[in-house]
Amino acid sequence: MTDILVIEDNEELGTLISDFLRREGYSVEWRMNAEEGIALLGTAAFKLLLLDVMLPGMDGYEALQEIRRSQKLPVLMMSARTDDQSKILGLQVGADDYIDKPFSIQVLGLKIKALLRRAYDLSEDRQLLSHENITMDLGSRIVYKDGKEIQLGTKEFSLLEYMMKHPGQVIDKDKLFNEVWGVDSFSEQGSLNVHIRWLREKLEDDPKDPKLIRTVWRVGYQFGENGV
Repeated sequence: MTDILVIEDNEELGTLISDFLRREGYSVEWRMNAEEGIALLGTAAFKLLLLDVMLPGMDGYEALQEIRRSQKLPVLMMSARTDDQSKILGLQVGADDYIDKPFSIQVLGLKIKALLRRAYDLSEDRQLLSHENITMDLGSRIVYKDGKEIQLGTKEFSLLEYMMKHPGQVIDKDKLFNEVWGVDSFSEQGSLNVHIRWLREKLEDDPKDPKLIRTVWRVGYQFGENGV
């Protein structure tokens, strides 16, 4: 999961924002129009969207209305329109916060931190596990695929947690079963196969050709590949 998507048509400002955010430790993608930004949101997951209002083609308000049909990620709007009505419109169509142009890049950074903290409750003891488009919040026990919440059972969550903590490793079936069910469990190991199948149905793009949770013949399973 990438941290921030920036949609800003001004090349100088877009470069300034992207470089600043990367220096602050965020992963960033930048697009110069709403159409490309929306297309990217359809294929990749982001923690936050930084959205300009005045864009060529579809403007920021129209773009946000479209995005809100399927995405719940926090959105910070940027605009040279500083009148109250413009701000109200932005909030009405789904913005979480609003920053007036021109702005201090440091103030932008503080707003982004505050918005991420509110949206994801980023306290020091919060622990997130991420792999490509899958994010697991160990505190709230919620799993997201492409930014959308996925409902997992208790054993499914525990299986995924163990595998995400050991990416790329080939995990023996007995080891995985004992870690999740316990060595004294009366359950059959066939339960593991069933829960793996359920996880694939919920997380894989094509459960019949799994790329995320791979079977290693006669051994067990591997989450991801080569640790990536």
